[in-house]
Amino acid sequence: MARQVYIDGEFLPEEDAKISIFDHGFLYGDGVFEGIRSYEGLVFCLDEHIDRLYKSARAIALEVPIPRDEFADVIVETLRRNSLLSGYVRPIVTRGCGDLGLDPRKCPKPSVIVAADKLTLYPEEFYRDGLEVTFVSTRRNIPDALPPQVKSLNYLNNILGRLEVNRMGVGEGIMLNALGFIAEATADNVFIVKEGVLKTPTTSSGALPGITRSCVLELAREEGIPVEETELTPYDLYAADECFLTGTGAEVVPVRAVEGRPVGTGRPGPMTRKLIEKFRNLTKSRGRRYEL
Repeated sequence: MARQVYIDGEFLPEEDAKISIFDHGFLYGDGVFEGIRSYEGLVFCLDEHIDRLYKSARAIALEVPIPRDEFADVIVETLRRNSLLSGYVRPIVTRGCGDLGLDPRKCPKPSVIVAADKLTLYPEEFYRDGLEVTFVSTRRNIPDALPPQVKSLNYLNNILGRLEVNRMGVGEGIMLNALGFIAEATADNVFIVKEGVLKTPTTSSGALPGITRSCVLELAREEGIPVEETELTPYDLYAADECFLTGTGAEVVPVRAVEGRPVGTGRPGPMTRKLIEKFRNLTKSRGRRYEL
């Protein structure tokens, strides 16, 4: 069965789902998006993702052309039409069709696109044994240039970091900001554990306010775990007792080593294992349920 894609009010077969080459999302990365998981007929944290999408759009003066509740319905219907009870859905809002110039005023109508597919996960051994990460030389965009709270279509900064990761043959890459503090991984948020305290970089350091990140912070507080959103240096990661990454696709994945140096014991630690379990339980209950 051909995949179905929603574009501006219509569901189309994948081969007929096209946008104009004059769409400023294509020409300039002028737009915003979300990545959302569904688990056995439950769209995880749908309201939170919709909220972040609309905030991102507002931050770049982009008017989403449909109401929030209608957008949520479209996301669920896209999963249904692709017969996906468990999968990944990508809602996108672009500035819309204009001309080859930069001026957003030439784009009279934003476009809404929603696509869904199966999700390729990290190998299961990464969750059991942890993955290795390295620092990359590509620095995270400074917040003055592009606020990290905006999940924009312009992901070239992260892609350049990912290219380095691929060349080095490790699982993920850690990006520093212009001041040398840890911002985030190329596709995930970063957490460390030190002396019983859970720490993660602030958004002002360049970290995207990830939905999974927020869930983990909430779960940790419910468990009485001390939490700090703070500035972290490479030293803090080298000296950490535990480290893990979070993201929509990654969920909560342990880090066993950074640049060949074991993190803690070199095995997933007790706090990491506890939060993996708590998060996986959360994916069974938080969100919007649907049937095919």
